[in-house]
Amino acid sequence: MGYVHDEHMSKFIHPGAFEMSAGTWAVAESSNVVSNDRTAADAAVTVLVPIPIPSNSVALKGAKLSSIDVGYLIGTAAADDFATVELEKTTIGADNVAAAGEAPAVTLDTAHDTAAERLAVDDHTMTITIDSPEYLDDGDCYWLKLVIDCAATTVLKFYGAVAHYTLRV
Repeated sequence: MGYVHDEHMSKFIHPGAFEMSAGTWAVAESSNVVSNDRTAADAAVTVLVPIPIPSNSVALKGAKLSSIDVGYLIGTAAADDFATVELEKTTIGADNVAAAGEAPAVTLDTAHDTAAERLAVDDHTMTITIDSPEYLDDGDCYWLKLVIDCAATTVLKFYGAVAHYTLRV
């Protein structure tokens, strides 16, 4: 039987899979580009991006997440704040054991490592790199949490995300 160890795997995450906490959102398509668009409003929004990569109950097998690219647009007016970019790791325990969470350490690319860079009017591709990647156990999952405080006329669109990982099976 064969063995796979591929360090260049990637998984596209459709913008319609993102969970949004507030505002009016609609998946749209324009010029062959799909996006999840928020109607402009002066309010903060929490965006949760699921990272659906394979896990495995055997040590050192499955997927080891290395980085995530998020494509988004801030248009018309800069956001008021974009302080939170946080990777969430949730462990679902056995019956009668509460789920547990942690925030693994990450590093953002140099074009997005400050809130001022992230909230600027522009088309953005932000790369979040996991500082200490590990293989995902079968009870674990990742989410990327983004908190953006939009100004009254801020146009916010998400084009999707790409999870980059090593696959070992």
